[in-house]
Amino acid sequence: MKTQILKFTLLIAFLGSANLYAQTAVEYMNVFTTEYSKIQQDMWDYTSSVSHGKSARKVEKRRAELIQTSSQALAKAKSAKAFNGSTQFRDSVIEYLRINNIVLKEDYAKIVDMEAVSEESYDAMEAYMLARERANDKLVQASDMVGREQKVFAAANNINLISSEDALDKKMTIAGQVYNTYNEIYLIFFKSFKQELYLMDAINRKDINAIEQNRNALISTAKEGLAKLDDVKPYANDKSMIEATKKLLNFYIDEATNETPKMADYFMVTENFDKVKKAFDEIPEKKRTQKDVDGYNKAVNDMNAGVNTYNATNQTLNKKRSGLIDSWNNTASKFTDSHVPKGK
Repeated sequence: MKTQILKFTLLIAFLGSANLYAQTAVEYMNVFTTEYSKIQQDMWDYTSSVSHGKSARKVEKRRAELIQTSSQALAKAKSAKAFNGSTQFRDSVIEYLRINNIVLKEDYAKIVDMEAVSEESYDAMEAYMLARERANDKLVQASDMVGREQKVFAAANNINLISSEDALDKKMTIAGQVYNTYNEIYLIFFKSFKQELYLMDAINRKDINAIEQNRNALISTAKEGLAKLDDVKPYANDKSMIEATKKLLNFYIDEATNETPKMADYFMVTENFDKVKKAFDEIPEKKRTQKDVDGYNKAVNDMNAGVNTYNATNQTLNKKRSGLIDSWNNTASKFTDSHVPKGK
């Protein structure tokens, strides 16, 4: 009769025993699997903290602690003896811990640095998110390797594995699915968000050519984003982030199409007024004709009307933008808080 034990989906060695040789195959396996690894739990706590609002830089001390505990576990795993001459299962755990160390020491070190500059451009943000995704993929692939070797070990030693996904495994699986959706939507949002900042910079510099270029780019980016949102599969049928992003992108399109030209016109009116005033001031007062005075007065009236339109447009846009951005941020926070499991 085969011995039956539960199979953990993710296997992380918490090797607290000095004598790592067990008398039976089940005992040997349990050296690596009986406790749902303190290291794995600590890794979950670390990534969960980041996921729920703490930046990687703010929890840098925690990463340093994880490197130390993971290194200690790796050293202990390496001292484990073979079972019936086979080291495959042990070596798979060692390899997982080795990869875990590399990810903590190298991948997450780069991620901390990339996080600091991630908001400088869309490309930087995309690279930052891709780096986090790749780091996670490495750990998932390594844990899958351990699972395969566990099956081989069990088959070779007449152990029947009863597959049972652990609670922590479920949390990690759910978190991965939630953040796949979140990241996809976030990048769509961020691309237009960043493009609007370029437009606002051009407006602040009163650069007519740059305003026109960035206005058209924002329209194109926002429309592209709306098309992409139609292909996003909502997590757990929660469309809140998708809808919030659509509202913001439609605002960007309206802003760039209908409102920005009013602000650009103001700069053109200002430029014209400066020219008219300079020419008018150069005419001696006694030589000014009624036509000169009428031309100057018209320029003044156009300037005043332009100022009023600019201020009203700017005030309206700022109010709408602020409300939509606040709404988007609140929606995104609620989305992750609602769906990503918390803590232990």
